[in-house]
Amino acid sequence: MVKTPSLAAAAAVSMLLVLTVPLIQTAGLILDVPNESLQSLASDASQWVESNVARFASDVNFRCISVGNEVEPSDSNAQYVLPAMQNVRTALNAVNLGGIPVSTANKFDLLGTTYPPSAGSFSSSAAPYITPIINFLNSNGAPLLANIYPYFSYADNPQSIDISYPLFTSPGTVVTDSGNCLKYQNLFDAMVDSVYAAVARVGAPNLTVVVSESGWPSDGGTAATVDNASTYIKNLINHVNGGTPRKSGGPLETYLFAMFDENRKPAGVEQHFGLFNPDGTPKYQISFN
Repeated sequence: MVKTPSLAAAAAVSMLLVLTVPLIQTAGLILDVPNESLQSLASDASQWVESNVARFASDVNFRCISVGNEVEPSDSNAQYVLPAMQNVRTALNAVNLGGIPVSTANKFDLLGTTYPPSAGSFSSSAAPYITPIINFLNSNGAPLLANIYPYFSYADNPQSIDISYPLFTSPGTVVTDSGNCLKYQNLFDAMVDSVYAAVARVGAPNLTVVVSESGWPSDGGTAATVDNASTYIKNLINHVNGGTPRKSGGPLETYLFAMFDENRKPAGVEQHFGLFNPDGTPKYQISFN
């Protein structure tokens, strides 16, 4: 996702934060509303939309506006997310840009139950926060943005998860869902289908889920190597065109995180998710063909 106020470079960045669905020929840009702007936009979003969206709309393909990123239900900003989304929606309509979806990006941690995938549900603390947002998305035809990181699930429990499962290299079925008998050969699919199940459980079974972030670090922690990062990213690109066991038969819109390493983040894996080094050199070769 591109964060304001980097709009001057938006078109270039959108081509590098690449949509990993080869069938879609033009990469779209997900523009992020910073969390610190949520309170202001909960009062009025017209000036923000004019300054950050409308003036660039003729040159930039805005796939979606993400109003906040990974806001926790316990955060002080959580109360402003839905009102800000509503105001951004209203402001876009007012400048004839109503075709741009408005959503918010969510951590996988909002789920309280993830296994088996068919039992996916939001935690009791997250449900009051996320359910009205899902209702808003459903009524406006907008997708739920979900940040999906099999790496962290593996790194938190490497003794119980074989690394082939998150890296898409398992030779066969690893998990058979006892609820619907669907078979899972990789952790990414299981996580995404847990989100689908959770969304369905709160009354939106047909809501589209877009994976707004996914990646693997190349340094800084357990199994964080260039080889593993390369394997994950290449296999993810090759995999998403077929959807998931629960939602098969079509591509799953998925975005890679991130374009560059971020040396200003705290030391550890968070610095090392980039496809490129800070000097612009690629860590490994990828292809979207």
